Amino acid sequence: MTALPAQGAEYSSALKVRGIQYDAPGPDSNKCSSGNTREEYLTVKNYSSTTTVNLKGYVVKDAVGNRFTFPANHYLQPGDYVKLRGGNGNGTDSDAKNVVYRDNCNFMWNNDKDTIYLYKPSGTRADVHSYTKSKNDRDGNGYITYH
Repeated sequence: MTALPAQGAEYSSALKVRGIQYDAPGPDSNKCSSGNTREEYLTVKNYSSTTTVNLKGYVVKDAVGNRFTFPANHYLQPGDYVKLRGGNGNGTDSDAKNVVYRDNCNFMWNNDKDTIYLYKPSGTRADVHSYTKSKNDRDGNGYITYH
């Protein structure tokens, strides 16, 4: 049996997972033309008060190894955030709108439980959080806030 990472584990990183909409509102549908994977998102925030961070090369993974690597320059000013959304590429990445799309119609996060890993381009872990719907989402809205 593998131990889950500590909920309050802290890593020396300006970027941390702010929250996750792990269960998109409505019935799950990963149809590229009409699905709701765009409504599933992970918010990553720059908690530094002085340093701008480029997301290029940062990696987000789940418990079974599904992963997304930020492929392009996306600068987060101190206190700024980005929402990493699912979707089929109909969305446009935007610094101004604080959004990056995974360009994938499949859901990344499980609706019952999962683990969120955030890695720096160097491969060093920046943040990690495990969740279970029953323990961490008391109001049942599919959203959990961290830091």
